[in-house]
Amino acid sequence: MAAGIGDRSAAVILEPDALLHLVDGCTPEQFHEERYDLLKGAVAKLKSLKNTKVYLDAGNAGWQNPDQIFEPLKRAGIDQADGFSVNVSNFYATDESIAYGKTLSAKVGGKHFVIDTSRNGKGPYTQGNPDERWCNPPGRALGETPTTKTADPLVDAYLWVKRPGESDGECKGGPKAGQWWPDYALKLTKASS
Repeated sequence: MAAGIGDRSAAVILEPDALLHLVDGCTPEQFHEERYDLLKGAVAKLKSLKNTKVYLDAGNAGWQNPDQIFEPLKRAGIDQADGFSVNVSNFYATDESIAYGKTLSAKVGGKHFVIDTSRNGKGPYTQGNPDERWCNPPGRALGETPTTKTADPLVDAYLWVKRPGESDGECKGGPKAGQWWPDYALKLTKASS
């Protein structure tokens, strides 16, 4: 990947969910040290590229609280990274994401962050089964278009990390996770007008 980026300008959101799965128990304990080492090594390698910014994923405003992720961020190399990302593939409103990011930033040395705004125009879905609210929720909308002109000096950019219209999985009539779903993309677009 580093060879592919070369001298070009790039922003890398490193391993969405990798740290969260260390905290929430999804990653078995015997793999924790290896994951931290791999993340730290990836940060170092990518930061050796002169035009690359690296952001470690740090969850979202609805995920527990910053007290559970700031130590894992430190162990994964946040000191060498440009900052962290929030709301990747999620729906939390930009103002909620900024509040979460600022709280977390204060715990990791004032690091900057980026926000995935690809589908957060109407905030999170609050109906139905709480375990499935993240999966292709209806009535959502596109958020702010990608830009480096943000509402806060700690926020480096609003990005569309998750492609609007990419399925979260086979829930609510969607195709397999990661597949393009034109109907959902159209609904996101129409809801944002």
